[in-house]
Amino acid sequence: MLKVHRISSVEWNPSAVVALATSADGSQVAAARADGSLEIWLVSPGSVGWHCQLTIHGDPNSRVSSLVWCRSGPRGGPLGRLLSSSIDGSISEWDLFDLRQKKVLDSIGISIWQIAAEPCNDLQINAKQEMKSYDNGHASPSITSGVDDDENSESEDEDNDKDPAELEHNDAENTCLAVACDDGCVRIYSVSDEEKLTYNGTLPRVSGRMLSVTWSLDANKIYSGSSDGFIRCWDVKSAHEIYRITVGLGGLGSGSELCIWSLLALRCGTIVSGDSSGSVQFWDGQFGTLLQAHSYHKGDVNALAAAPSQNRVFSAGSDGQVILYKLSSDAVGSSGEGFVPEAVKKWIYVGYVRAHTHDVRALTVAVPICHEEADLPPDEKVKRIRGSKKPLDFSYHKWAHLGVPMLISAGDDTKLFAYSVKEFTKFSPHDICPAPQRLPMQLVLKTVFNQTPLLLIQAAHWLDIYCVRLKNCAASDASPGPSGGHVGTDLVARVKCKASRKIICSTISSLGTLFAYSDHVKPNLFELKRNKSSKGSWTVNKRQLPQGLPFAHCVVFSSDSSRLLLAGHDRRIYVVDVGNAELVHAFTPYRKDGGEDLPPSEPPITRMFISTDGQWLAAINCFGDMYIFNLETLRQHWFISRLDGASVTAAGFTPRNSNILIVSTSSNQVYALDVEAKQLGEWSMRHTFSLPRRYQEFPGEVIGLSFQPSSSSSSVIVYSPR
Repeated sequence: MLKVHRISSVEWNPSAVVALATSADGSQVAAARADGSLEIWLVSPGSVGWHCQLTIHGDPNSRVSSLVWCRSGPRGGPLGRLLSSSIDGSISEWDLFDLRQKKVLDSIGISIWQIAAEPCNDLQINAKQEMKSYDNGHASPSITSGVDDDENSESEDEDNDKDPAELEHNDAENTCLAVACDDGCVRIYSVSDEEKLTYNGTLPRVSGRMLSVTWSLDANKIYSGSSDGFIRCWDVKSAHEIYRITVGLGGLGSGSELCIWSLLALRCGTIVSGDSSGSVQFWDGQFGTLLQAHSYHKGDVNALAAAPSQNRVFSAGSDGQVILYKLSSDAVGSSGEGFVPEAVKKWIYVGYVRAHTHDVRALTVAVPICHEEADLPPDEKVKRIRGSKKPLDFSYHKWAHLGVPMLISAGDDTKLFAYSVKEFTKFSPHDICPAPQRLPMQLVLKTVFNQTPLLLIQAAHWLDIYCVRLKNCAASDASPGPSGGHVGTDLVARVKCKASRKIICSTISSLGTLFAYSDHVKPNLFELKRNKSSKGSWTVNKRQLPQGLPFAHCVVFSSDSSRLLLAGHDRRIYVVDVGNAELVHAFTPYRKDGGEDLPPSEPPITRMFISTDGQWLAAINCFGDMYIFNLETLRQHWFISRLDGASVTAAGFTPRNSNILIVSTSSNQVYALDVEAKQLGEWSMRHTFSLPRRYQEFPGEVIGLSFQPSSSSSSVIVYSPR
């Protein structure tokens, strides 16, 4: 029986999530972490499981304070432009095609606490049509009728008829960005198709720090929250203060020590605030009067979010709770004959969920599932094998369907959770990333050092190489099965990145003699030697690489360790002879014939796999397209578009047949591709669309493939973070 061996000497310290934002179309969620990295999460077509499509390694010295996805002309595309503010006073745009962070506003010398994008044009038009009358601080019954009807509570009523001419005129305008600054000012910038933001003006300075900011739905007003305990309503055109609200009157805190951490402006005109006393308060947006106050949090309220229908509000705070408030109607007045009771709408506390173990920093709402399996009825999709123990995601599959809004929370415990907006307290939250920021590892079994296995582990700022000692079993025996206990490891070498730069990618050769990594500046190559004179002593020497190589998103050695392949950030793939440090060739991936002579236009390559015989290179871009290169002829052989529209999560060439590439997608489909024949392999033609029931019930997303070293074995081992 094959056994699994455990290593306990690896340090794993994922970074906290500090901000979330949802794309303009509601399908994708961006998560910014404290270490400067940004992740894009989505649900692949035909699936309900979340998938981290790409990661961008930003500036680790510039802490993100706020994240917003805004629309701005043709440059933004359907997703919009993703912007972040920083404590150092700068604003950056995250380029999801080139995988890089670029500053669109240099530091203003003052910390930025939050940014808010002007509502998109269709929402502004709807706001003008809907905000007609108010009743006790809430929209009229015609706007929010049926708020207690579970069937209608999450229905979308935003698609009203619009004047095409008005839409076209508004689309031509630039989106404005409100910036809450530490000096007590709200600065306003325009987000255009230019590289940099354009300064528009500044609202008058207040006594405290500006901590939160939001726009009214018609974009005529800005609401700001500060550290002096006030919410202020500003007229955007005149830059004058319309009114101010003393927040401490309704909550637990008071005076200048009260911080307004979060603000939310609802479609009906209600303003919601969350503050440092743990209070969530609902205010009349027209007059600034208090409607309701709730103090269920036991610490600061860090984030607020609203359902798409705007009749449910969620709050999250430093106590780890996520709380739901719902808009309900109470009948007030005489019920005698001839009298009709008046409906008074109130925001009531519904319940809480505590999935996080530490502070919750951010909330957002998304509608990520674009479509499901059309050939299966809904009842079929959620069936599970009966047994004493249900899968971890059993309840998630009951409510995660097409068009269902999801609440996403994240915080200091590094986790992201998804909740049903409509049935928040009924189902358990779904753990989106069970193993956040997994450490990249690579094990080489039969090295030149007396066949001793070596393990390369990539940390944020250094590489560790361990010598692996397997007790009473061969190295090739390490595969799924009963636990074989702990494995002995000895640290052979630790190579730290210069100036604490963040390592993007790394690799070790099959012989164990060479290893390489790339940071945001350049790639680096090293040679590992074992000293014969001193027992147990190892030496690391730096090797030269050709001048002018760009930093890489992925690096890999050829099967015979003679060549190093680098997927550069300039979207080319470089082949380097490590013996004489010469550039052998540079591939330019392309989709159509003749593209090799054109400038690079494809998305960056983030994964590469080489066949065991060294003939084939499979390169995969950040969106899941594949390019097959022949390393003997040094030409691109085949282009494969995204399989069923899903991203590639794992791949590898089989040892048994170097022409067969096994691919797993984010929809947990498995394909066997015959790269030489440029077609699906024989196995895929028979099994891809009729995978065993046991595999269909596989918990979580497949994130890796492993093959038995024997060339006679035809089995593939798949694994997930669950």
